[in-house]
Amino acid sequence: MMDSDTTTTAAIKFEINHAIEVGAALKKALQTVVRGREDTVNAVLVGLLGEGHVLLEDYPGSGKTTLAKTLGGIIAEPNGTLASFRRIQFTPDLLPGDVLGVNVFEPKTADFKFLAGPVFAHIVLADEINRAGPKVQSAFLECMAERQVTIDNVTHPLDELFFVIGTQNPLDIAGTYPLPIVQLDRFMVKAPMPYVDAKTEREILSDQYKISENSSAPQPITTRAAVLRARRGVRSVTVTEKLRDAIVEIAQATRASPQVIYPASTRAALMLQSAIKANAVMNGRAFATEDDLKAMLAPVLLHRMKFSPGVTDGKAALLGIAAPIIERLVRAI
Repeated sequence: MMDSDTTTTAAIKFEINHAIEVGAALKKALQTVVRGREDTVNAVLVGLLGEGHVLLEDYPGSGKTTLAKTLGGIIAEPNGTLASFRRIQFTPDLLPGDVLGVNVFEPKTADFKFLAGPVFAHIVLADEINRAGPKVQSAFLECMAERQVTIDNVTHPLDELFFVIGTQNPLDIAGTYPLPIVQLDRFMVKAPMPYVDAKTEREILSDQYKISENSSAPQPITTRAAVLRARRGVRSVTVTEKLRDAIVEIAQATRASPQVIYPASTRAALMLQSAIKANAVMNGRAFATEDDLKAMLAPVLLHRMKFSPGVTDGKAALLGIAAPIIERLVRAI
């Protein structure tokens, strides 16, 4: 008969293995329609399994809608109570009610009925989120941070799976409202979605109709419950004390650096830990390593920091701050 510790260890291993299987299945399905962007797909799934949200800095026609729509379609909801995917096009004239929902008066019942907005879905694509005004951005902040919507002092919970993929265009800044630090801080990961190489582009052209068919009606390959269970598995991924100390040291180092105006917060450190756990799962491991820390450092920290005016390359500055800490970590292992 197994003792309780052995049973617990076996259960944790089983949950992590489940998370690895779900992550691999989602990645394989997404790569059939989103070609040549393995890093972007990995970043999105790290955000999904790590219980965060993802911000994509993209170019027009880069496949962001295809990615988000396919992700929503391959996750089935047996009860069908919520839409699997909703796309919200953020514009300067958008109102909070257009996103969150509104209370509508019904003459027959002489009462108000809440009509849920497009934010009530499993996967939400917030397209060109920086084009919306501050009021909409503030309203959306509660959704991302608290997974709930408050209308007329009544709180409506969002689904536990609620996951936002936000996008902003790096080319056209006309008519935009730059996202404040507090909004950027709600995104676990920020990832670029650059143009693909010539070989991949030829492959996309060759498979145009096949890709379109797969993205317009994707076949479910997992369920909402399985993804939520995978998230629980990610929580159990092992992070050693040395690796955790390195995360703390990096956060502290950003606060002491004269190159940094807005350093990494404690929330940033927490999200970095969650991200390296999810990245370990995406690489088929039940334990996080320094490689996960290196891979997730810039995607998690860079967008929520502000550097001194003399710093022309924020990523290089961040990596320079972290390099000696990671080097000591590698030597200690």
